[in-house]
Amino acid sequence: MLKLFSAMAGMLAVAAVASADVEIQAGGATFPNPIYQQWIKDFGAAHGDVKIAYAAKGSGAGISGLLDKTFDFAGSDAPMSAEELAKASAAGGDVVEVPSVAGAVVLAYDLPSVNGQLNLSGSVIADMYLGKIKSWDDPAIKALNPGVTLPSTPLTTVHRSDGSGTNFVFTSFLCTQSDDFQTKVNFGKTVNWPEGGQAGQGNQGVTQAIQKTEGAIGYIELNYALQNHIAFALVQNNAGKFVQASPDSVSAAGDGALKDMDAQKTLAVGLWDRDGDNAYPISSFTYLICYKDLGYLKDKAKAQAIVDYFWYASHDGQKEAPDLSYAPLSSGVQSRVEQALKTIVYDGQPLPPSGQ
Repeated sequence: MLKLFSAMAGMLAVAAVASADVEIQAGGATFPNPIYQQWIKDFGAAHGDVKIAYAAKGSGAGISGLLDKTFDFAGSDAPMSAEELAKASAAGGDVVEVPSVAGAVVLAYDLPSVNGQLNLSGSVIADMYLGKIKSWDDPAIKALNPGVTLPSTPLTTVHRSDGSGTNFVFTSFLCTQSDDFQTKVNFGKTVNWPEGGQAGQGNQGVTQAIQKTEGAIGYIELNYALQNHIAFALVQNNAGKFVQASPDSVSAAGDGALKDMDAQKTLAVGLWDRDGDNAYPISSFTYLICYKDLGYLKDKAKAQAIVDYFWYASHDGQKEAPDLSYAPLSSGVQSRVEQALKTIVYDGQPLPPSGQ
């Protein structure tokens, strides 16, 4: 009888633990997916009762999931637009958008006959995507790469097929480089690309399209290029320097972010086309987003877990950034993130991060 009682007690204890599990559904940007998956793994190891599932479907899908509340939080490389913020206000109130890390969008290409990295400028990249440059031996590309033998291979551009924060960053940069691009394409998570080229779903889809097409060029997050061993170009910055994307060159682009955050009273600021000899010009923060009042979840433990995950990501999780080719947040940006996270509440009551 004693053994039976002990066994039943053990079963009840297991059931209690199982019922205490917190399951969080999230999704969005593919740009930070490699580091988000690492953070989720590490956070889960320290919080065994919390399970986070992050679906890398693109920033547009992330915002949509936040608005219809199929996602408890979203990842986006693009800050929410005024229209999206208005929809969020109607659906659940104000939101909190905090930078998680910074990263680089690189121009990856498949040219087996070319050794080493090519140099590209913003205006040349814009002309590629406008269909003005049709082959790799175009004079405009040759002028940036003296001494390099370029093949006559047709140039095939690859763009994102989904609503994407990477689209937003890339097109925002190109609009600073080409009036023609701004007029004909403009910027956004979704744009109307000129006819021609190929499309891929997410960073992974663009990566795969580049790998399958000799002469292809596409824009992907740095980590995807490195993991897949794809060549990518140095890009000319505001100082006229051709800079390789790296955590250090992204950090250099972020040096001016803090003053803009203070001046504009927002954490959502652009890093592309920043000044500085060592600044990589197609850099961006990526953001974690949730509603400011998480009372709608009707689960305080889940709300607390979201806040704690955001705190972990912006603090202890930062040590993972350089190894995964992202730039960690500066101490000044971290401080602004801390202030923002402390504004998150549950039914109007403070919900301070457990890890602070």
